[in-house]
Formats: sequence, C-alpha cells, structure tokens
Amino acid sequence: MPTECSATLFEFAPVEGRLVVGAFDGGKITSDAGALLLAATDRAVGLIDRFAGCFTDSRSPELVEHTVATLVGQRTFGIALGYEDVLDHDDLRHDPMMAVLAGKLEARRKNCAPVAGKSTLNRLELGKPEPTPYHKIGHDPQAIENLLIDLFVEAHARPPRQIILDLDATDDPLHGHQEGRFFHGYYDCYCYLPLYIFCDRHLLAAKLRRSNIDASAGAVEEVARIVGHLRARWPRVRILLRADAGFAREELMHWCEHNSVDFLFGLAKNARLTAAIAAELAAARQHSEQTGKPARRFKDFTWSTLDSWSRTRRVIGKAEWTGGEANPRFVVTSLARSEHEARHLYEKVYCARGDMENRIKECQLDLFADRTSATTMRANQLRLWFAAMAYVLVCALRRVALRHTQFAEATCGTIRLKLFKIGALVRVSVRRIKIAMASACPYQNEFALAHLRLTATAH
Repeated sequence: MPTECSATLFEFAPVEGRLVVGAFDGGKITSDAGALLLAATDRAVGLIDRFAGCFTDSRSPELVEHTVATLVGQRTFGIALGYEDVLDHDDLRHDPMMAVLAGKLEARRKNCAPVAGKSTLNRLELGKPEPTPYHKIGHDPQAIENLLIDLFVEAHARPPRQIILDLDATDDPLHGHQEGRFFHGYYDCYCYLPLYIFCDRHLLAAKLRRSNIDASAGAVEEVARIVGHLRARWPRVRILLRADAGFAREELMHWCEHNSVDFLFGLAKNARLTAAIAAELAAARQHSEQTGKPARRFKDFTWSTLDSWSRTRRVIGKAEWTGGEANPRFVVTSLARSEHEARHLYEKVYCARGDMENRIKECQLDLFADRTSATTMRANQLRLWFAAMAYVLVCALRRVALRHTQFAEATCGTIRLKLFKIGALVRVSVRRIKIAMASACPYQNEFALAHLRLTATAH
C-alpha cells in the first residue's frame, strides 16, 4: 500500500519495523561544514578582500545591509561549494555556514537574512561601469585581471628560474540569445570562445571572447600584459609559451622573438611539411610492419611558410606510423637544439601541455565557468571571473594544506565532495560558535592536517 507524502514529511521503507521519515526541519544544520577550510584558505592568501577591492559601491552607506565583501565572498564561496546559480542563494542565505563565512550572524534589519539573496547578488553581477538606480555596484576589469597574477606570484616563496605559460581556447556553449554569441562550426554550437592561460595548476587569465574569431585572437595582448606584470616582480624569470597549433601565428611568434620570450607551439600539418619528413615516415612504417607495433621517428629542421611567416624557424616533425597509417605531427619553437633534442622536446615538453585541458575541465565542469547565461558579455565575463577566483581559492587549499595527502592531486570536484560536503549542527552561544560535524566523516585526518597547515600560514 503506497504511503502518503506531504511537502514537509517524507516517508521511506521501514527499518526493523520502524517507520523512516524525513523532513527539512533540522534547524541550524549545514551540509557544507568543510567550507571552514575555504575560509581559512582565504585568510591565508587574502583573496576575498582584495577581490572585493576591485569593486566600487555607490550605494548609500546607511542603507547597505550586505557589504561588497560579503557579496563577493558569498558568490565565490558558493561556487566553490557547488552552487553555480544566484537562485540557490535565496535558500542559502539562511544557511548558518554562509553566515559564518561572512562573519555576520545576524542582519541589521528585521526579517532579513545575514547574507544576501538572489536579487542583491544579481545586482552585483549585472553592475555597469557607471552606476544606475538599480545597479550601483561596478567593477574594475583590469584590477581583477591583475589580482589573478598577484595571487600567482605570491604563491611562490622565491622567484622561479623558468615558468611555462599554457594557452588554450575552449568552447562555452550558449543556449540563449546572449550578447556576442555566434555559431562555431568546429564545436557545432552557439558559444563563446574563452581564452585561458595557466602556469601548471595556477590560473593567470580567463578572457571571455566571441566565437567568430581565430583561437589566437587577443593572445598577444593578454601575454604582453601578463609577461609585463610578471617581469616587474620577477625581472630574471625565463618564460616559455606553450600552446597547440591554433596559436602558431606570426603575430604571436614575432612578439615572443622581440620580447625575449620562448615559445613552443603545435603546427598544423600540410603537404609541404609532410613531404619534409617522408623518409622518416617510410622508416617508421617499415619498423612498425616488422614489429607489429607503432613506431615513430623525429626530424629536426628549419622551415618557413610560403608567405605568412617573416623568417624561418625551428620545426620538429614526428613521423609516426600507428594502426596501419601515418600520423605525422609538428611543433615550431624558439628553443635551441643545444637545449632540447627533438624527441625530448616533443614528448616531454610539448605533450605535457595536455594537462592544461584537465585544468580547464575543473574550471568549467567543477566550478561552472561555463555558466554564462546573463544577457551581456560584461556580466558573463564577471561570472567567469567569479568561477576563476573560486578555482584559485580551492587550488590554494590544495597547494597549501593538502600536499602529501590523498587529495594533493585531486580535482576541485573531488575536494568538494570529500572535504566540503560535511553535515554539521551549528550551535551559537554567547562565547562561541560550535560546528558539530558528522562523527562518521571518513576524512577527518585530512581535515585536521589541512586546518593545522592553514592556521600556521594565515596572515
């Protein structure tokens, strides 16, 4: 006989003769107690306050209930915890953990939650350079871009001798009529084409772009900005740009050669390039047919296009025979032969760029960087930056507090599931706020170690 359910009480299969019922009436309980680690990470790296400093607030101070720092922190923490939409905050504003993260247990006004709901957060995201009656909070794009680089620099105890900047473009599918949307034939959808720049796991740039452009469009400007900022802090650092064939453009390579920046880019194959490694392909084919296994040979040579390049450049050709057919690949580089021989340059240095795709997946799948459903590109760029800051925050937690643990190489999604999603009862008394976390949490040791390390490194 089916049970009767109501909106407030849910009945489930009995256990040992006892009826099992559930209801959302637990009171001050949170499912995100692990967010305490996020707050501690923020204190260690100083992200939220500086991010909030990139915004201008034209609201009347006497009427402000939720400060910009509260709003920015709420949105960034929310994304890190898995709440990608501002609509979620109409309920989350009553979550005691959100109040703890904001450092504000009660609102000044009656019938108001400690943190903001969707309407206030929406005004934050839709702010314009000049305040309007409904959108009085604006932001400084250049300040946000510079903050990402500053956080990267501060993550290093001393200047590195060399860094590798990975560039890549990816699709950000659109399902509405957002400003700047175009159909992209390769991705077979309407989308944006954001540009990401990483150094290892560190995110240095997330630039929203229209998709009716070349993958490398704007790369020179972004690289020049980042390199200039880095060299102001690290004058002697050696910089290598690494990217796929979509960035092997004369403008970018020419800029690198005239600014003492090395590059290693994939190079799209064509008939002339393939002919240049014909002998190596034949040798690889013969060896593969003899052994029954894939075979590859490498050729190191200088090459130039017929008209688009201004000079000859070093090219590495990989002549591979696999699965009964040729699989030629090429890279172009400014690195000298004396420094990297062909095979090592291709297999160890260039192919390592594939890990950047995992970082982009973390941003877009785990931290909702593709949640660009606002009408304007300005608002969608800000959403992308909120996701970027959430990524930087979780990345800082992983780097500072989770090294040499089972989560040292974990994705943001795994860290959220294992360490943030912890149920807890929140008890507020005159003297303290007690977060009574689930006693059966299987990752208590990692949580305790992370807390110890974050406490030791906090400003």
